[in-house]
Amino acid sequence: MNWQGILVYAENYSGSINRASFELLGKARELIPKVGGDVYATVVTNKESVERHSKELVAFGADKVIVYTVEEMLLPNPVVHRVALINAISYAKPRLVLVPATPWGRSIAPRVAAAIGTGITADCLDVYIDENGDVVQVRPAFTGNIIAHIKTLTNPVMATVRPGVFPLPQPRYDRKGEVIVRDVSVPNADSVKVLGVSKKKAVKLSEAEVIVAIGRGVKSKEDVKLFEELAKALKAQLACSRPLVDMGWMERDRQVGFSGSIVKPKLYIALGISGAPQHIAGMKDSKYIIAVNIDQSAPIVKYSDLVVIGDIYDIAKKLLHALKSSQF
Repeated sequence: MNWQGILVYAENYSGSINRASFELLGKARELIPKVGGDVYATVVTNKESVERHSKELVAFGADKVIVYTVEEMLLPNPVVHRVALINAISYAKPRLVLVPATPWGRSIAPRVAAAIGTGITADCLDVYIDENGDVVQVRPAFTGNIIAHIKTLTNPVMATVRPGVFPLPQPRYDRKGEVIVRDVSVPNADSVKVLGVSKKKAVKLSEAEVIVAIGRGVKSKEDVKLFEELAKALKAQLACSRPLVDMGWMERDRQVGFSGSIVKPKLYIALGISGAPQHIAGMKDSKYIIAVNIDQSAPIVKYSDLVVIGDIYDIAKKLLHALKSSQF
């Protein structure tokens, strides 16, 4: 069988396509000259959104869009998406399948890989084609202490890729593409009943423009509230380094680093973070970095645009007071 082209799974279970899917289309366009064939995108959607989603996917880089239409009530059903992606792979026969490493994508991709009997590399930081023409997947291993370069021996090559590691391409709405509408038959769709979609606001660090990150300098779990208040005042996302997650003070989806999220905000404020290599790798591409630390020799200092030597509690309280007093 001749495997060629790249297929991107466009995540859509709530009515809008996840930004990470567009990032993967940009990467697919970069790789396709060395892979050969077309860039495919596949999406599950309701009938009313077929044209809108197809135009978006073509604008962001798809040559062909494989669409599966379902009733609105089936949109958040993972069984439906699993069957649709398997069908799309069978139709397109891509050499590489890219899936966003979101909670949803991490649920769908392994089920598909198991069903078609191929290998999968999870949480990738990069994908490239080597001098032999092989697809290589790059991901952290051993809790981020090493970076592994992995080749999958089966076809297609499947990888989930972390949101934010690839830039969002500039959409071109003058691009032309082919839209292929296919039926999806899911006889066991009722085996999974979706009672509702959680209303909890998702943490999307990879999309945040301003991030306030805290580390070992925080003395207790209760003290996190102070920095939550500061982040809210700055209209920022609150993030953390790994130790706070390991201690159970912060949720894992707020962790920045190799074993967390890769972020590139306009402003990154690091409070009480020394700057372990695993953390630095997750935020070093931020546009402007401010570090607040009592240790002027902390590793994060050399990566920062502005360094404030001082107590993070004192500085956070003064900054909050200034913001509330409209003096900032």
